[in-house]
This record gives sequence, C-alpha cells and structure tokens, in this order.
Amino acid sequence: MMNSSLSWRIIQVLLSILHEFFLIFDAIFNHKFFSMALEITDSNFEEVVLKSDKPVIVDFWAEWCGPCRMVGPIVEEVGVDYDGQVVVGKLDVDSNPGVTAKYGIRNIPTILFFNDGEVADKQVGAVPKSTIVSKLEALL
Repeated sequence: MMNSSLSWRIIQVLLSILHEFFLIFDAIFNHKFFSMALEITDSNFEEVVLKSDKPVIVDFWAEWCGPCRMVGPIVEEVGVDYDGQVVVGKLDVDSNPGVTAKYGIRNIPTILFFNDGEVADKQVGAVPKSTIVSKLEALL
C-alpha cells in the first residue's frame, strides 16, 4: 500500500502532464505551431502578394474580430487544400495600416483575391468555404 505523500506526488505529476497536454492541444487547435497561411505585412506585401506567380488570397483580419475568427480557419483549410497552387496569407489590419488603407479595407473580415499582382475579386464578411473556393477556382 502506498503512503499518502507518494499518492499525492503521483496525482501532481499526472495533473502536470494533463495540463501540458491541454496546452499543446490548444496551441495546435489555434494554429500556434503551424499554419498554411503566411503572415503578410506592410513590409512583405509587395514581395509575397504583388510579385507572386500564383494566385494569392489575402485575409484581412483582426484579433478582436469575431467573424474573422470564423473565417480564419476556413482560409487555413483552403491553404491546405490548394497547397502549391495558391499563396494564402493573413494580414492583421491593426498592425499593417499601409496595405489596409491602400486597398480601402473598411470592414473585416475582407478577403482579396489577387492574380498577376492585381485584385481579381473581393469578399467582405463571413462566408462558407464553398464561396471562397468558387472565387479561387475562377482564378485557376
């Protein structure tokens, strides 16, 4: 029979392992470890978006935006589905006012679809994946 201090120590270790598991799960679920979407900024926008030889989807979003949190995972999924065919990126409007102003982004989420460095299509507001995919397919 185990003494109570050993039992208590085993419980502490198990709780610590469980806590670490939930932290890892949260990081994966919230895409903190990996992401198919590139981080697009004012400084890399020209290189990543305008000079791309592939169609580009840019998701204009903000951390505080509820509908952006709904669209974000969909955009990430599209990045996985079209990996190698399309460049998918996310641009935080609060941190990147230059590009945001240049393209007149006033409502978020807004997704701009670029082809050959030009805006080819636009989607404002939360939409299902099928809407994003159909707009993308028109560029391929």
